[in-house]
Amino acid sequence: MSPWFLLFPVLPVSLVLALVYWVRWRRLARAEFIRTYPFPPGLLDRLGKRRPGLSDKDKHLVGRGLRQFFLAYLSSGRQFVAMPSQVADELWHEFILYTRHYQAFCKQAFGGMLHHTPAVVLAADKRDNAGLRRVWWQTCKEENINPRKPSRLPLLFALDAKLGIADGFHYTPDCSALRRHDPDGGSAHCGGDFSSDGDDGSTDGFGDAGSGDGSGDGGGGGCGGD
Repeated sequence: MSPWFLLFPVLPVSLVLALVYWVRWRRLARAEFIRTYPFPPGLLDRLGKRRPGLSDKDKHLVGRGLRQFFLAYLSSGRQFVAMPSQVADELWHEFILYTRHYQAFCKQAFGGMLHHTPAVVLAADKRDNAGLRRVWWQTCKEENINPRKPSRLPLLFALDAKLGIADGFHYTPDCSALRRHDPDGGSAHCGGDFSSDGDDGSTDGFGDAGSGDGSGDGGGGGCGGD
């Protein structure tokens, strides 16, 4: 029996190139939509009711962090992603409550729905870390940070500490100095720990999706409330 690929006519090179460029154009268009999307009126005010200590500038910063999370999901090819920030997670949850806006946003931004998943931190079991490490990889790429030896944190991972979120997740780029005094690194979660080898779906250990546009329903994964 002939191989399956011989059962189909060979596509012209020009058509293959056109498809490649179309996929790239679509991703760029979706990324631009995410970056410039105007959040629904009153959304940041709802976050302010949850976190009355946040200034208007702080709330807009959280909005930037949430956009960075959405971009990480898009860039990962709609693979499973996990939210590393408690305050950005709260804004995401409030956004979901604007049901029609959120559904329309997901359709335009991802071509599919993105379900809410709770904020998490790096777990001891490497198999549980694929979604979080994937977000680390993508946000570092966006900010030109070396994900293996970070000199600083991407915004999304820095938010909770920067804004003094007491019940948030606090990261530090490198825990070497902390661990010289405390083997456990205190309460900080270390950016450098994301670069250790692990079974998380990538030869790089980050769960990077490469350049494909992806069709998985991802992790935050598909739109809707919770």
